[in-house]
Parts: sequence; C-alpha cells; structure tokens
Amino acid sequence: MKLHNLQPAAGSVKAETRIARGQGSGKGGTATRGHKGAQSRSGYSHKKGFEGGQMPLQRRIPKFGFKNFNRVEYKPINLDTLEKLASEKGISTITPEVLYANGLVGKTDRVKILNRGALQSKIEVSAHAFSEAAKAKIEEVGGSVATL
Repeated sequence: MKLHNLQPAAGSVKAETRIARGQGSGKGGTATRGHKGAQSRSGYSHKKGFEGGQMPLQRRIPKFGFKNFNRVEYKPINLDTLEKLASEKGISTITPEVLYANGLVGKTDRVKILNRGALQSKIEVSAHAFSEAAKAKIEEVGGSVATL
C-alpha cells in the first residue's frame, strides 16, 4: 500500500446531488421543492418550532409549576469528601478555593456542606451554607465552622 493508491472504500463516497441544473438531471423544474407556496420560494425560512401550521409541540403541552427566579443554587459537598481531603492531602483549612483547586466545585459555585459520611479530622471549614447535622459533626470533632 502506498500513498498514491489510497482511496475510500467502495460505496462510501456519494456524488453530491446537483439540484436545479436542468431537466436532464432529473432534479430540474421545481428543484425538489414541490409546486408553489412559501417553501418553494427563495428566501424562505421558518420560525423555530414551526410545524407547517399545525399547533406546535411547545404550545400543545400544558404549562405547569413554578420557577423561583430568586433561588440560590448550592453545590453539595459531604463530610466524607472533606475527610478524604483532610486525610489524603493533609489539608486542615477547607474553603471554596481549596475545593475549586481540587476540582470539586466550579469557580463561582456556592458551597453547602452536608452530613453524609464520618469525620475524624479536626478541620476548619468555610462555606456558604451548612446543614445543622454537618455543623454539629464538625464541631463535635473539634473543628470550626465559618459561614461566608
């Protein structure tokens, strides 16, 4: 095999269909657009979600629920994750910056510490929010809690 005799597998490359190039091509005349109407004309573009006059899906489905636009999203971090950081990496002060540096949260994420898992290490934790049980566990081991 050499570079000059490389070619694609048989049947894998099709010739582009040349539309509106005369009657002999078989795709002349209306150029596969049917007869008359908006979609046959040049410059036609339909709106997003347009279904040819049929009631669009987003209007057929009922509206329901409520979205609170004042909601504050928190990235949950559990005590077992903090214990892992403290024991494996030897970190005693945990802040959102430390969590970001270790790839656990995004740069602008708000952090909430939750109760899952056991905690043996004495650590100082700074976060945007804490669950009551997590706060109690951290202080029980001798650590400290700071709300940002």
